[in-house]
Amino acid sequence: MSRRARAKFDLVILGGGAAAFAAAIRADEMGFSSAMVNSGLPIGGTCVNVGCVPSKFLLEAGNEYFYTQSPQFACNLPGTPRCDFPEAIANKDRMVQKLRRANYSEVLEERKIEYVEATGHLLPGRKVRAGKRLLEARHVLVATGSSPAIPPIEGLEEAGYLTNRSLMRRKERPSELLVLGGGPQGLEFGQMYLHFGSSVTVLESKERILANDEPEVSEELGRCLRGEGLSIHAGARVLKVQREEGRVVCKLSNGKGTVPCEAEEILVATGVRPNSSGFGLVEAGVGLTARGYVKVDARFQTTAPGVWAAGDVASPMALETVAAKEGALAARNALKGERKGIRYDWVPRGVFTNPQVASVGLTDAEALARGLPCDCRVIDMKRVPKALTVGDTRGVLKLVAHAKTHRLLGVHIVSPIAADMIHAAAYALRGGLTVEDVIDTVHTFPTFSEALKMAAESFHHDMGRMSCCIE
Repeated sequence: MSRRARAKFDLVILGGGAAAFAAAIRADEMGFSSAMVNSGLPIGGTCVNVGCVPSKFLLEAGNEYFYTQSPQFACNLPGTPRCDFPEAIANKDRMVQKLRRANYSEVLEERKIEYVEATGHLLPGRKVRAGKRLLEARHVLVATGSSPAIPPIEGLEEAGYLTNRSLMRRKERPSELLVLGGGPQGLEFGQMYLHFGSSVTVLESKERILANDEPEVSEELGRCLRGEGLSIHAGARVLKVQREEGRVVCKLSNGKGTVPCEAEEILVATGVRPNSSGFGLVEAGVGLTARGYVKVDARFQTTAPGVWAAGDVASPMALETVAAKEGALAARNALKGERKGIRYDWVPRGVFTNPQVASVGLTDAEALARGLPCDCRVIDMKRVPKALTVGDTRGVLKLVAHAKTHRLLGVHIVSPIAADMIHAAAYALRGGLTVEDVIDTVHTFPTFSEALKMAAESFHHDMGRMSCCIE
């Protein structure tokens, strides 16, 4: 990707991830010129380099090894399963390189988008200093993403720690791993390395894992993970970390006093922080929140005229899909004067443990906090014929509906294929469907997705006394 002499653009973007690419592509499609100024992570940003692509690849590799050792059915595979961990890491790297080239580098070559490998610095008047170049723009989009958030725990820096980025670069698997954080990332990596053969302990400071999800979801996933051998300590606040004879030792309070917890390595998976410093944002008039996120309105406009922001640096949801949607809409709003935003309640999200977790819409507690009277039903997957058929009854589905109108407000799933199941619920919420609309929809039999219909039916029937052929 050669540098062109052009120095004036309709849109200059700080960043090279999902939000940046979506904005640049949309600008190109509308006939506007754009330039991306990127540093830090390679082209493609978090998702392809250190996020969704490599982590889901390794999760599947771990699943293949772990579950082959304990097949559900009578047909056992011959021989002893073998895990070549360094080769799994090498295959992950090859996959990342392939997708980085096909989905990002080659895309730029086919479009009139200039890519500048440099640290961008925003200047007043919608100018961007990119290395030795000065780029002028009608509009600037800040899409600099996020980085792992490291909590201020005594001794943590001195003891040394891993993040998702550094852990996935290691060729050798740690035999013991402490995971600091019981959110989506901590649980995914905890189960991943458990499946590869590590002894894993998850430490969560809140009273339950996936603390922002429904209690039924947290309880069921915790039951499944503990059943595989994952050690989970909720309500465990880490007070101090230190190295003793090469091992990481955590002193933590679990409400019953201070107890030690140790392992070979510790993974910090306590969320992300926005990449908002070092780019001249404040000096150029861009306001930040107390936590360092870029302040934006519903159209992704910042406090500085002509400067917009999208993705993890500004978004309430750190998801690749949300970043891309925000970037594309920000480009349209900036360049075409549109006024589009996102209804975040309708965005589905998933946790790719096994079983998976997926949600869309409001939880029971969130609905009540908004003053919405709600009614809920929970279906165990052991009641779903497809789950019984394939011998995997792990999971639950919780349906949250408006108590008076029965309009769907939220759906929350634990299931081996929850991330695929959730889209039916997302369409239902977007379409304003009611419990009765779901009941009236004919579902394919047998499927895991019938759990949604069964949950809807349970508003009117005792499902423990109903045939699977109920209409």
